[in-house]
Amino acid sequence: MNRLNALYCFITRGCNLRCRHCYTGARHRTDEMHPQAIDTGLFRDVVRQAKQLGVSYVKLSGGEPLLHPRIGEILETAGRERIGLVLSTNGVLCTPSLVRELSRIRLRGVSVSLDGADAETHEWVRGETGCFAKAVQGIRTLAEAGLSPSIGMVVLRRNIRQVKAVVDLAESLGASSVTFNLAQPTGRGAALFDDGEFPEIRDLIELDGLVRELSRRTPLALSYTLPPAFKPLGGFLGAAGRGYGACGILSVLGVLSDGSLGLCGAAEGMPELIFGHAGRDDLEAVWRHAPLLEEIREGLPDRFKGICGECLMRSLCQGRCIAQNYYRRRDVWAPHWFCEEADRQGLFPEARRQRRHGEGGKGGRFQARAAAVMS
Repeated sequence: MNRLNALYCFITRGCNLRCRHCYTGARHRTDEMHPQAIDTGLFRDVVRQAKQLGVSYVKLSGGEPLLHPRIGEILETAGRERIGLVLSTNGVLCTPSLVRELSRIRLRGVSVSLDGADAETHEWVRGETGCFAKAVQGIRTLAEAGLSPSIGMVVLRRNIRQVKAVVDLAESLGASSVTFNLAQPTGRGAALFDDGEFPEIRDLIELDGLVRELSRRTPLALSYTLPPAFKPLGGFLGAAGRGYGACGILSVLGVLSDGSLGLCGAAEGMPELIFGHAGRDDLEAVWRHAPLLEEIREGLPDRFKGICGECLMRSLCQGRCIAQNYYRRRDVWAPHWFCEEADRQGLFPEARRQRRHGEGGKGGRFQARAAAVMS
């Protein structure tokens, strides 16, 4: 069994933006509405338990984690416990005072979302006028403080032609890297997919070549979360491409804003993906004995269904994102949406296909339990 390496803490459900692709469906916070946020004492307790298990870092996400009403205490806890911290933010609240607080702790990384090279594009995606200038300034402030921010861009039909411009902007702002992410047809992203706002599959495949070309021209580390079946071997084994981005499900546990322990952030609103609660359950016992986690450990990689079950890269890719696959199909062994759609269009690389007997394993103990919970 893999050791628990990271906690993904979704510390608040609130957000100051209205991102069209948000897979968690985070709630826009107003002065009259205060979404759920994790209790700071509970956060401290779960971090201490995680340290005893050898966890190397905690990732803060949301919603927008910097909206947590006691974010200062959250950061103080991370600093006091001397555990690595990764922050995923939209950058709007990365003010000089907040960045000074971040500089005092063991910040392992900070990723800022930037979904366009201009205000019109970024703000169409993010749903809030004025957020582009604030995000750009936030990135600049982080860079000037020596925190080496990375930039994350979700690739949509509206911004796919701005990839080079985003790299140029990131370089000018002092960022250290840029990651281009596939959008997911879950949460609010489902409506984007249905409305035709996802790029064509062929265009997303071809984008990998552009990212590799740009990697040779820039000092920034560039990566693209295209499943490895579509990458040349040098695209994830060489320097240009910066890795294959396998699912980390075998070493990650999610902590939700109410203290629930679950499968990454996909457990939000899905009781069958909740393993316990940080306030009453022992973290080690949950990690070792949660039925779904046991089933995933036993089944990877050979129980994947559909095209993922036939893929020669399944041991590396591990379904790309099991949580997202479940979110969409209510089946942890369901194929990834992108690979399934590429296969349907005849674009899945035949050289990466391994024909197997059957369609993958049948549902196991967890699938029966999930069906009971949802019925």
